[in-house]
Amino acid sequence: MGDTGAMIHIQALIDDVKCFETVRNIRWPDGVQCPTCGSSEVTKQGRDETQPERQRYLCKSCERRFDDLTDTIFAGHHQPLRVWILCLYFMGLNLSNHQIAQELDLNSSDVHQMTCQLRQGIVAQKSTATLSGEVECDEVYIVAGHKGKPDEVAKKGDADGADDSRASADGARSKRRSHRSSG
Repeated sequence: MGDTGAMIHIQALIDDVKCFETVRNIRWPDGVQCPTCGSSEVTKQGRDETQPERQRYLCKSCERRFDDLTDTIFAGHHQPLRVWILCLYFMGLNLSNHQIAQELDLNSSDVHQMTCQLRQGIVAQKSTATLSGEVECDEVYIVAGHKGKPDEVAKKGDADGADDSRASADGARSKRRSHRSSG
């Protein structure tokens, strides 16, 4: 908040050109490559009419056309890229969907959908860990006989005298009752 008490929207501080440059640099650190065939023989093919910051490309190898957002979690949505980037930024700050919606001046249901897609995209891109060489494991807890074998657990309960202890507790209660009534 400034001296006037008015809220300053971070959205006004981010510009579309910087967002597209950031996506390009993260996506293609060694230069633009075709998302279909992986070739680096790519030529620029103008810009998008609705988003002039969005570069179009043509792959010389497979002759496919693509742009900065093709095959990304940002592709095919009506919100501008800067809104997605800001949403991702606010998610990193652990803001709630309601708080993000207020900050970006969006509907809460739209923000919920965006955050779900961002989380799914991040998980989908996360590579699985491959272990190699000698692997050491500490503090492993294995609960034997429980998973998928409830009958064996029940049998072990009977063998330990679980039913006998209940019967003896019931017998003790009845002895107390009969003792009180006899006096």
